[in-house]
Amino acid sequence: MTTITPLALPEVLLITPKRHGDARGWFAETWSRRTLGEAGVICDFVQDNQAYSARKGTVRGLHFQTAPHAQAKLIRALRGAIYDVALDVRPGSATFGQWVGAELSAEGGEQLLVPRGFAHGYCTLTDDCELFYKVDGLYAPDCEGGVLWNDPDLAIDWPVDAAGATTSDKDKVLPRLKDMPEAHFE
Repeated sequence: MTTITPLALPEVLLITPKRHGDARGWFAETWSRRTLGEAGVICDFVQDNQAYSARKGTVRGLHFQTAPHAQAKLIRALRGAIYDVALDVRPGSATFGQWVGAELSAEGGEQLLVPRGFAHGYCTLTDDCELFYKVDGLYAPDCEGGVLWNDPDLAIDWPVDAAGATTSDKDKVLPRLKDMPEAHFE
């Protein structure tokens, strides 16, 4: 049985598929429209993505896409472990600017469902991290947005400091949340 746990921001779900194992290894159903639909989660995933980070302390994010190409994401680690973060960037939301984080590892099989209207980012906890994630909206560069990963107003409890983090040039210049243009997700 898959375990579905709402986090402090209840729209963000930690999903842990049950692993059925024997002497050969294990099997897990990582996505089931029926199982998540019974929990009230409806996602029509249209694209799968895979990402690799060579070094511990690599930070990617915080990214989102706006309407008409907003995206929900279902993220899991295929190799290694990450600290995964979802930040509410929905204008007018009672939890705007609040974040939740969870550790996802290949060993544990946890997944994080990040709904539309949330920025997503992660920090690798091990070398050689490989991630797989499903999205329910196609990539649209003209709809990309983001928030600076280490915005001091957010006080995200990242497992790395700015001096030790490896980030892209693009992520280093994302705006702080207070300076971000208003985003629309519907």
